[in-house]
Formats: sequence, structure tokens, C-alpha cells
Amino acid sequence: MNRVANPIDEPDEFDAKCRQKGQEWLAANPGAKRPKDLWSPFRLDLAKGFQNRCGFGAMWISSGTVDHFISCDEDSSKAYEWSNYRYIEGWINSSKKKHPSNELLDPFEVQEGWFEVDLPSLQLKLTDAVPAAARERAEFTLKRLKLRDDERIVRQRRAWYELYQTKDLTLEGLRKMAPLIAAAVERQLAAAAA
Repeated sequence: MNRVANPIDEPDEFDAKCRQKGQEWLAANPGAKRPKDLWSPFRLDLAKGFQNRCGFGAMWISSGTVDHFISCDEDSSKAYEWSNYRYIEGWINSSKKKHPSNELLDPFEVQEGWFEVDLPSLQLKLTDAVPAAARERAEFTLKRLKLRDDERIVRQRRAWYELYQTKDLTLEGLRKMAPLIAAAVERQLAAAAA
């Protein structure tokens, strides 16, 4: 996880086409199991705000999903609120399931330096920079969303790292696509130069 700028600019037509229509739908369908999907047309706007990187995985993804940080089961009134959306990898969204938002670390809450990727294992770990008040949620988020060392995310990290190693991607390019891996490379280079 790495810092995501907050707030992300709300698209011009979002209020009329999602928020207002969504609130109307909620009023007409009390107790519905799942709110009507009016947010997906704004997925690419959300992706742009996240620089096309997964809010939890912190790497470029081609086809992320709109995650309701506060799930619809937890509070359906947030289903059509732009500020409640996060751009994340589909399998990570599935791992989140219906977990209460107060147990997870919000990508908007994360600050630079809270997480780092270890080389050569490519595992994600917390740093001492994570404040004590957020540490338990940060650990739980790594475990629940399988961000530390799940094969799917390690393979993705390895692919970005190998592109850099084979010089198919510059360090600057790596910084844009997978900033935590770039930071790990920079630490490795600094240690070798010392």
C-alpha cells in the first residue's frame, strides 16, 4: 500500500447519474440485497485518480474494480458516494468481502513510507513509520487481503521487478507502475553504493 491523493476529483456527471439516481433507487427498493450498479460507468475516472494502480496492491492494473470501502452491507447509504470508492484489483476486492471498514486500513489513510517491499522475497511489510493507532489495522489488512505474500500479488511484483532487471523498464518507469518496488530497488542500490 502506498499513499493515494485524497480527495479524488468527482466526475462532472457523477452526482446526477449515480448519486441522485442511486438515492432514488435506494428509496424505491428498501431492504434490497444489493444496490443497483450505477457506479461502474465512473470506474475509469476512479482509476485515473488512483493513477491506474490498485489502492491496496500499489501497482498498475489494467482492469480494476470499484470497491465500496464501507461495504453496501455495512452502510447502504454510502453505495452511491464518490468518496467511498477505491480502485482495486478484483481478487483483492473479493478477499475483502463484507469486512467492517473500521478493521481495515483505508488506502486514503496510508502515508509515504508506511509499507515497503522486501527484496528478493518481494513480500510486503509494515515499517516503523506506521503509527501505533493504525498498526493493528495495517497488519490485519495485510493478512485479510493477502497483500503480504499471496502468489497472485508476488507474481505481479516479480513481473514488474523483472522488467526493471532486464532493462525493459527504467527505474522512473518502475516508480510510476510499482512505486514500492522502485523504492526497494533504490534502497538496494544505496546499500550497494555504501
